Amino acid sequence: MLRILIAMALWVAVLPVSTSAQVADDTVVIGLSYPRTGHYREEGLAQMRGALLAVDEINERGGVLGKTLRLVNRDSAARPDKARRNIDSMVAEGAVMLFGSVSSAEAIAAGEQAKSHDRLYFATIGYSNDVTTEKGHRHIFRESTSATMTGRALGQYLTQHFPGKKYFYITADYNWGHTSEDALRANTQTTDRALHPGVTIPFPTAKQSDYSTALQAAEASDADLLVLVLYGHDLVRAIRTADHMGLRRDMQVVAPNLTQSVIEQTGSSIMVGAIGAEHWLWRIPELENSKTGMAFVENFNRKYGLYPPSAAASAYTVIHQWADAVNRSRTLDTQAVIRALEDHSYSLLKGPAQWRGFDHQNIQRVYVVKVNDRATVISHPSKQDYFQILHQLDGEEAAISHSEWRSARRVAGQPETLQ
Repeated sequence: MLRILIAMALWVAVLPVSTSAQVADDTVVIGLSYPRTGHYREEGLAQMRGALLAVDEINERGGVLGKTLRLVNRDSAARPDKARRNIDSMVAEGAVMLFGSVSSAEAIAAGEQAKSHDRLYFATIGYSNDVTTEKGHRHIFRESTSATMTGRALGQYLTQHFPGKKYFYITADYNWGHTSEDALRANTQTTDRALHPGVTIPFPTAKQSDYSTALQAAEASDADLLVLVLYGHDLVRAIRTADHMGLRRDMQVVAPNLTQSVIEQTGSSIMVGAIGAEHWLWRIPELENSKTGMAFVENFNRKYGLYPPSAAASAYTVIHQWADAVNRSRTLDTQAVIRALEDHSYSLLKGPAQWRGFDHQNIQRVYVVKVNDRATVISHPSKQDYFQILHQLDGEEAAISHSEWRSARRVAGQPETLQ
């Protein structure tokens, strides 16, 4: 009941402010375009919670350049067309920095629209490689990991612990799904699609029959590993269907991006034993002795009555890092702030990270995780101890190299420096 009341209060608190509002001289406006409705609304709500906490903290410390920070927001429903309109609307309201997204297509569209206004855009969540590769430009930075980073970390673990096993892939039919599948295949030596088959699921219009048909094909394939390259609501529905069919008894379930939000929607008992990857967990700050990270977890829990997922951590990080860049450059000028961010190293909610200069990808450690059994989950006071960390890979080793990035840009007909 407490969580429901908190969610309802947030819903009211974050309703968009009229675009006719005037920006006071002592106020700096930033804008969040996020899915408050649609398939990714849980991840969107987590971003809003993290953002509100960051804004409160920054204002308690004196704001940005001595001015009060104000957050405006719009619901994107994870749709690229709505995200573009949201950017236009929030810029008209005075926003000098924009951030958000859960889907990669949404992040790309919002980033392009922000560029047209000479505004900086942070993709909080958006794992497809092309966000910072083929579609990358100077005005967009990505906080979350890329498909390549996830694929390399997860691939290392799976290759070592499941040698010679047969894979079956079920993939969301859009850019994130395809790049994530390709990255995992490349890093598990499963590129032979005759030996390791797969099917696609329509996105975002998948029906229950699509999941059932795909999972029946997986069952008939006699594969050892069932790789669900799905996210959010799609992953929840597929996991529930697989559990109903009894597939989890005979196949190891793998989900490249396995988040706390998915566990909470599906139920930890159904997800037990699933393997995936994450770029942040609420246990990480304690494990890596990050005092600011531990304070974030404590403050988030105090404010909302639950522990923060990675989407909340991403939004929180984006705002704090942007504010830090503004204060270091002593200006709100977009180009100056971009220069302050490029190749800037920091530690905030875990170990070292960096905003890489040539592609604006956040370089950070990636974790391979496995869902804990129910007894472990409920034994913690939070009832949210969902993950066991199986493996980790440093960001520099996980990320696409400069030469790989330049090659991908050439193939796409893009310049070899960000424009």
